[in-house]
Parts: sequence; C-alpha cells; structure tokens
Amino acid sequence: DGKKKPFVIVIPPPNVTGILHMGHGLNNAIQDILIRWQRMKGVPTLWVPGTDHAGIATQNVVEKKLHQDNKTRHHFGRQAFIKEVWKWKEEHGSTIIRQLKRLGSSCDWSRERFTMDEGLSKAVQEVFIRLHKKGLIYQGNYLVNWCPRCHTALSDEEAAHKDIEGKLYYLKYPLGKDYPEVMLDSAMEGQDYIVVATTRPETMLGDTAVAINPKDDRHKHLLRKVVMLPLVNRPLKVIQDTFVDPEFGTGIVKVTPAHDPNDFEMGRRHNLEEVNVLNVDGTINENGTPEYRGLDRFDARKKIVEDLKRKNLFIKDIPHHHAVGHCYRCDTIIEPYLSWQWFVKMKPLAKAAINVAKKKKVQFVPERWLKVYLNWMENIRDWCISRQIWWGHEIPVWYCLDCNSKNIELDDTVTGHNDIRIKRIVGKCSYLVSTEKPQSCPACGNSNIGKDPDVLDTWFS
Repeated sequence: DGKKKPFVIVIPPPNVTGILHMGHGLNNAIQDILIRWQRMKGVPTLWVPGTDHAGIATQNVVEKKLHQDNKTRHHFGRQAFIKEVWKWKEEHGSTIIRQLKRLGSSCDWSRERFTMDEGLSKAVQEVFIRLHKKGLIYQGNYLVNWCPRCHTALSDEEAAHKDIEGKLYYLKYPLGKDYPEVMLDSAMEGQDYIVVATTRPETMLGDTAVAINPKDDRHKHLLRKVVMLPLVNRPLKVIQDTFVDPEFGTGIVKVTPAHDPNDFEMGRRHNLEEVNVLNVDGTINENGTPEYRGLDRFDARKKIVEDLKRKNLFIKDIPHHHAVGHCYRCDTIIEPYLSWQWFVKMKPLAKAAINVAKKKKVQFVPERWLKVYLNWMENIRDWCISRQIWWGHEIPVWYCLDCNSKNIELDDTVTGHNDIRIKRIVGKCSYLVSTEKPQSCPACGNSNIGKDPDVLDTWFS
C-alpha cells in the first residue's frame, strides 16, 4: 500500500555455517513480536530474511573438511576452492533457515537472500568504489591482529583476549660496548648494561629503541648512552614517552614497533624504524639473525632465552598473568603484525552517527547506553577491511604489474589465479579501482594487469 508508511526489518544475517543458539532465539523472538504487532495494526510490514557468508568461519569449515583428505586449499587453487565452498554452502548452508522456520519466525521467505548473491556482491563493490572516490578508503602499512594459522588480518572483535599465565623475562641490554666514545658516568659506575622486562623475548629481534618515562629521574642518564640489542648487536635509540609505566618491570621497556600496538604508536611518534621479524605463519623471517630464521615464534622464544643465558644476559623470569589475543575461529594466539592493508577512515563516517544520537533521533533504552555509544564513536579508529582469505567479496582493485614490478610478489603457491602480494605502492601507476578488469594501464599502456588478492571483511559487506 503506497499510501501507508511501511515497517521493515532486515534480519541481522546469521552465519551460514551456524546453528541457532539461545542468542538467536531471543533476537528473533523480539523481531517477530515487533513484526506481528505492526502487521496486526494493519501497517504494510516486511521482515527480510537472509544469511551471511561469514568469510573466515566458512573457509575454516571447508578447509577442515579438506584436511580430512590430507588436502589444503592450495591443492585446488583459488577458483576451484571457491567452487568447493559454494558446494558446501548448497549442501549445508540452509540449516539455520530451517530452524528459523520451525521456530515460527514470520519472515517473507520468498525474499530470502545470501550476502554472496550476485546483486548484493555488486552492491558491496559499488560501495567500496564510492567510499574510495570520497577519499575514505586508503592503503597503509599498519599494525593489525594477525592469525598465523588462518594467515589473515583480524578485527579487534575477532581477536578475543583471554587471560593466560605467562612469564615476565628480565634481560640485560649492554651499554655501548662497541662505542669507545661513550663513557659510563658515575651513575653507571661498574654497570655496563640496563635491565629490560618483556613477556615476548622473540620480538626483541625487531627492537629499534628502549623507552623511559620523562618523569622517571632514575633513568635520565641513559639519554646520553648507546644501548645495544643483545644477540643482534644493533644500536638502539633511547627515547622518552609518557606511555611508559615506571612501575612495570624496571621502568625501562623495549620498543618493537612492528609487533606491539603500544610500541607501534610510540614508534610513529618518535619516527622509529619498523622491523617486522615474522613470516605470515609465525616463523622468524629474514630480518631475524640466521640462527633463528625459520623457527616457529615459540621455539624461537626458547632458543633466544637459552642463548641469553649462555651469554650471561639473562637475569630471571617470573610468572606473569596477562591478557593475550586469540583468533576467534581457530583459537591460535594472534600476533600484532605490521602489514600492508586496506582501511576505512572512520572519523568522518562517525560524525553522522554521533549527531543523530545527540539530537535524540536515535533513542537508547536504557538511556545510559548513549554515553557508552558516544564514547565508542568519538574514540573510533580507522577500520582494517582487507582479509587475506579466498572466500568473500573480492576487493575491486587492479594493479599494473609492469609499473609496480618492483613492489609486487607473485604467490606461486596458488594455481588457477594470478594471486599477487603487494609489498608497498610506489611508481607511476599505483592501482586502478574498478569492478571490471581494465583493458590496459593508463600510465604505460600495457595490459599486464593483476587483481588485488584480498577480500573484504565480512562486516564491511
């Protein structure tokens, strides 16, 4: 009835991999009550059902199935693997819809949709292009939550923190032994090292500074010193930053900008070098010293501690209870990891959401949640929207492989797809944003074009 204002709910789409739990039961019961109430009042009413492709979750389910046959997705190649996922979805993806129907949810089932349907996929790519044209989407080299098993970036929501019993290691960092012009003053008489406490000794391979609090007078003399990185023998900057807690450890902290979120922020403030020492699978990469390269991060931790003890650079370790991020799908301990990703600028988008809340156009029940909501929105950070998996909406970005040849790595583990990994973007043709593959590069005219290998975060979709 075009003369009446309609009442419409689009169902928050449940994961296609899932089965209903109590939360779904409550959520859908509330929606059903609202829908039936409006329908009984004679209001034109629509409840649109659908399911979410759930990128990481669905890919994990299919990969586990393949693992039973001792196969991985790389045995298939990208396009063939995606066909396997579609096949799984057709066979098993309707469970949650059947359950909603059995509960009596009064959706319009003739309008059921799936987030990877053709029309919705086109809409997602169009939104990416529009936001990019507005300058709200950009590429950057930033610290992300990284799952070494899933080999992908994760959002903060997908990296749930769990309290674990770890250790706090107290280590000696030598003072300027190889720099004869640096003399020990009276405050350091008889001591040729400082003591640093850390929970992750393996990340010390990527240290580029040590930091003290500017109000901590105990360590100000270090500003005139050269601190050497143990095992690597690299000189480190000594910086002052208010983030440093004088009560933690000795009040002197190691700074590893490529492997810790707080260190990353300090590194950007003090223009520190960012040294990534991990491969995507959590092993030590070529930036680590030869004796640690190829070791798993936890094996490297053990060997580094053993080597520090052997060199008389280890003082002690004590039990330390702390929260550590875990992948929400496979429960692997995540790594803060410096990598090249796509981001959405959130501050400009949050303005409208803040305004409608302050003007009471959106009402919070109970009202105290307004304060919580505004705190989220006003302190929002840019959103990493790229995921290094195969199942999902592909990012509509193309690269000229000739213009960017020095900054692109071809992934030879993948068959049936021109998969590329972007190191960084420089050169005369950075990238081309389009739903269709460009015929040629506008800068050099060549047709050697490759597609960005990443897909979009499910929640961007």
